[in-house]
Amino acid sequence: MTQSYPSDDITIRPAQRGDVTLILDLIRGLAEYERAPEQAKATAQDIEQALFQPNPRAKALICSVDGQPAGFALYFYNFSTWTGKSGIYLEDLFVEPAYRGRGAGKALLKTLARIAGTEHCTRFEWSVLDWNEPAIGFYHSLGAEAMDAWTVYRLDGQNLAALAAGAAPDPES
Repeated sequence: MTQSYPSDDITIRPAQRGDVTLILDLIRGLAEYERAPEQAKATAQDIEQALFQPNPRAKALICSVDGQPAGFALYFYNFSTWTGKSGIYLEDLFVEPAYRGRGAGKALLKTLARIAGTEHCTRFEWSVLDWNEPAIGFYHSLGAEAMDAWTVYRLDGQNLAALAAGAAPDPES
């Protein structure tokens, strides 16, 4: 499944095992953009296992512009008990600065929307940092709506381990 888009010779294709280093570079580019480079700790082995094991945990698309790697989207399927159907959750979308404004991000999202339709998904969701006004404006231009009534919660690190072990959480973390 390779999608081509007429403007700027944009091509979207599924990631392949040989793209692991490229995906890691794009993840690091996203982490820099999001002002959190120290949090991007994934290794090549982590990405390879997540995307290319027999039952992958996630999938990725690679976007090229004029034959050059320009960005990626990494996603996975979730499930809505209310609709009884799967959805797509976009974990990461990143386009290199040199290719922004040329349709690469929109092409990635259109491809994911088509995948959602083909897979009979009822939702396509993602999160965006509240300070990222360019992305928020872009998503609004596509008809996406903020889910303001919802707040994301996360357990990780010591608190995740504590809950799993039945111990009290560390109030300092």
